Amino acid sequence: MRSNKTYPQRSRSFDAASLGSTVSMLSGREKDCCEDCGNCKCCSRRCVCISVFVLLGLVIMAAAAALAIIFGIPQRTPVNRYCTSNNMTGYLCDDRVTCIPASSVCSGISNCANGEDENSEICTDLPKNLPTYLIFKCGNPQFWIYIDEKCNDINNCGDCSDEVGMLANCPSCGANWWPCTSVFYEYCKCIPRSLCRDGVQHCTDWSDEYKCTP
Repeated sequence: MRSNKTYPQRSRSFDAASLGSTVSMLSGREKDCCEDCGNCKCCSRRCVCISVFVLLGLVIMAAAAALAIIFGIPQRTPVNRYCTSNNMTGYLCDDRVTCIPASSVCSGISNCANGEDENSEICTDLPKNLPTYLIFKCGNPQFWIYIDEKCNDINNCGDCSDEVGMLANCPSCGANWWPCTSVFYEYCKCIPRSLCRDGVQHCTDWSDEYKCTP
């Protein structure tokens, strides 16, 4: 598709006398305009007045736009999705009944009926966009886990900060776990009782082989 271009037309003649009279006329008007600045006659009265009105109009439009943004557009109230299930913090679905585990949010599988747990608004730039109550920051601030992965007797942070210490504040080992310092990376302060007396050292003090019972 060709676009039409407009080229400036060359003047075929130059009338010096006409130009001189025009300049003289404009100079006379400008002189008159500059004589009384108090009555809006200061140096090209028409241009100054027009400029003032244009500037005033722009200010009014900018103020109106600002007021529309501040007062005219209603602020969206964040939906509270905090819930608990089996004494664990979870994510409340749109039906306001279903509470899914924190680790099920942004898992790649929709666990809520409307798929809100996989919404790009929260699943982009993890964990920045996730609600803070769904995550746990490890001892190394570069790492994080879902809150329901804390205090599950598994070394999910890699430095046991999710299982040991004041940051995690975990309860004692459960009935199916034996308390000891694990020699393996997978566990921290407890090992499953199913590993007791299996002929392999799991605790630094060997208590899993001499004291623990499956």
